[in-house]
Amino acid sequence: MARTRSVASLVLVLCVMGCAEDSSAPAGGDELTWQDAKARTQAMELEIADSLPPDLVAEAEQMPEGVLIQCGDSAVNWHGATTVTLSEGTEPEPLVRELEAKYRDSRFDIKVRDPAPAGHYEVQLRSPDTAEIYFIKRGVEPGTIRIASGSDCFPWPEGEYMGGKF
Repeated sequence: MARTRSVASLVLVLCVMGCAEDSSAPAGGDELTWQDAKARTQAMELEIADSLPPDLVAEAEQMPEGVLIQCGDSAVNWHGATTVTLSEGTEPEPLVRELEAKYRDSRFDIKVRDPAPAGHYEVQLRSPDTAEIYFIKRGVEPGTIRIASGSDCFPWPEGEYMGGKF
């Protein structure tokens, strides 16, 4: 069932992908909503998780909600995460390195932090054109990989509350 949801989410991403001119400009013009940004970003999280060898993955759990963070004068982006629990005895770092290699020649720029502030190997997939970003690293729990994300920026009405969960 999780794989079916992943494929459906990926199809949605491919159907609605767009580009912005700079990282603080809304992607796709004023048409992008927080719901669209969330759907695209969550679909990419699942694409990354689905790139791991299936026999080494016990479960992929995506946060159902995220938060909005300001990324310009009148723009915000959506942030969320997926945690992948690996099969018993599987070390996360070699898989994080495999994901780095997989996305090396993709639409993303790659930044590696070794070690990242938490002391582990971290790969960042960064859009060269927008604020879209994915942080892939060892999770807090042993035997997990965390895929934290940030969407493209999109317009947010002035004075509208952006706190809470989205």
